[in-house]
Amino acid sequence: MENTNFKANNWKNSNIQVFWGEIAPSDHLVQIYENEGHFLNTLEGFAGSGILSGDSVVIIAKQSHLDQLQQRLINHNFDLASLMKNDLYIPLEANDILAKFMVNSWPDEKLFNDVVSAILKRARKNDRKVRAFGEMVAILWEQGNNGATVRLENLWHNLHSMDNFSIYCAYPKSGFTRNYADSISEICKAHSKIIDGENRPSTEIYWSEVGV
Repeated sequence: MENTNFKANNWKNSNIQVFWGEIAPSDHLVQIYENEGHFLNTLEGFAGSGILSGDSVVIIAKQSHLDQLQQRLINHNFDLASLMKNDLYIPLEANDILAKFMVNSWPDEKLFNDVVSAILKRARKNDRKVRAFGEMVAILWEQGNNGATVRLENLWHNLHSMDNFSIYCAYPKSGFTRNYADSISEICKAHSKIIDGENRPSTEIYWSEVGV
């Protein structure tokens, strides 16, 4: 990722399976990606490693990304029907979830907490660990609703700090204007780790801690 105004420690290179296998419940990760293929490789690693670890995996994404991820997981012989029946894999369409807590183009805190807490309760059956991917912030950003995007990131952060789950967010870089450094900085500050969004080998992941 090109240098921006946010502080990041040295970038690290990890095997993608090792990286996703070692994420902590305290992790709030963000990726600003160059192309769909690289993003889907990252999302596949996030979801697949979670399933293999016995975590419940919540994916709140656009329908096109849900469909592509589903096909990738099926190609790896995951029994998605069984996983979904047992709430080990919970795919949700991002626009449908957004509609449940957006009021006058702004995230309502109580509605957000109620909606997302109910999803997490489903996922946490039998004291399972939970990892969640959310693309709702990217949708708001693409709509030009930047204030609501930052507010939603903060709501995720607040809920995450009170609850025990890891969360991964992603934005297409094309959604940022030419003078994007300040915008990217603002987004990254709401997270604990940054995942590099440039084209990389599918078996590797480049990441950095967010500085304080």
